[in-house]
Amino acid sequence: MTSNQNPASRKVSVSLAIFAWNEEKGIESMIDGLFQQTLLAQIAQRGAICELICVTNGCTDRTASVAERCFDEQSRKHSCAGSFTCRVVNLVERGKLNAWNQFVHSLSSKEAKVLFMMDADILLHRAETLWKLLLSLERHPFAHVAVDVPRKDIAFNASRSLRDRLSLAASKMTLSTEAQLCAQLYCIRSDVARNIFMPKDLCACEDGFIKSLVCTDFVTHEPWPNRIRVADTAEHIFEAYTSPLAILKNQKRQVMGQTIVHILVDDALRRLPLAQRQRLADTLKARESADRDWLKRLVAAHLKRTRFFWRLYPGLLGHSFARMKNLGPTHKLICFPAAAARFIAQLLASYLAHRALKNGSTDYWPRSRSERQAPMTLAAAVEENSPGPAALSHAEGAK
Repeated sequence: MTSNQNPASRKVSVSLAIFAWNEEKGIESMIDGLFQQTLLAQIAQRGAICELICVTNGCTDRTASVAERCFDEQSRKHSCAGSFTCRVVNLVERGKLNAWNQFVHSLSSKEAKVLFMMDADILLHRAETLWKLLLSLERHPFAHVAVDVPRKDIAFNASRSLRDRLSLAASKMTLSTEAQLCAQLYCIRSDVARNIFMPKDLCACEDGFIKSLVCTDFVTHEPWPNRIRVADTAEHIFEAYTSPLAILKNQKRQVMGQTIVHILVDDALRRLPLAQRQRLADTLKARESADRDWLKRLVAAHLKRTRFFWRLYPGLLGHSFARMKNLGPTHKLICFPAAAARFIAQLLASYLAHRALKNGSTDYWPRSRSERQAPMTLAAAVEENSPGPAALSHAEGAK
């Protein structure tokens, strides 16, 4: 079967979402990079279809129209045009959680066995990245999610500042722990994803929520880290937070998110009857429909029971040093300054997160365009400093 056959006559095996908010400047280069991925040719060889959906949410710029133009051009010119369909869905409501819910439960093809989730502001590193993610799920039936390795853009710099080195050491500690899930890019079995519903007050911490549900099979046992599989030689690049203020804001968001995940997974969901956990998406949809503020009330009750801000969730302050346990002696020594710096940042972030949650804030999402480089400048810098011959697709860095 050739790639120029009518897509309508072929079965969708993969559905891929690109989540975008105000990415007018970077969406074109990101989509160009996506269409350089070998996934499309591999899907074509199977005689199947890859469905591509750009889900824009609450955009105030031209993100949707730029994405539509790029999709139209690729549909006309791409060598595997018969192996994919693509469209843009422009949601009025801002927020990735709602966009995720809409894609998983309404927009994606019901026949798709695997769903890809991709942020619009990352740089795909190596043309085989998406294909390797899919293969990782297919070759490891026990896994529910496949992830790649997130790489900070500063890792490709020819020279690095002290701030850069601390940031990279922090990444080394994070990647040394099991079952890491980065929400910027992953693929998930569709039947697992469709039993998940994101509450609106989850505070943009979908990665922690998904990880907890996937590794416990919807809170039915203790975590099994091998439910999440890291694909070999699959990577994406994102723009690192390096300024102290940006790091602090990001840490605050993470503490808020992990607190809410703790309240949900370790308490509220664990107390649900087994039948409701096995149909968790329906359970959470019904709860959200009946009471829009149910999660905020759970958060408020948790804060009343939590006297000190550093006890928002178990192991909050010890988390930085706990991540060093899987490192060798030399790497522990190298990473200790980063762990100490993260501890201080997390202490302050915990205080700010506690105060924000007490004020009823659950939608905190720090982002400052003024602190970023232009998309193509970042991509060019990565290419210029990238070691080895691996081809990079172009996209804007993020976070």
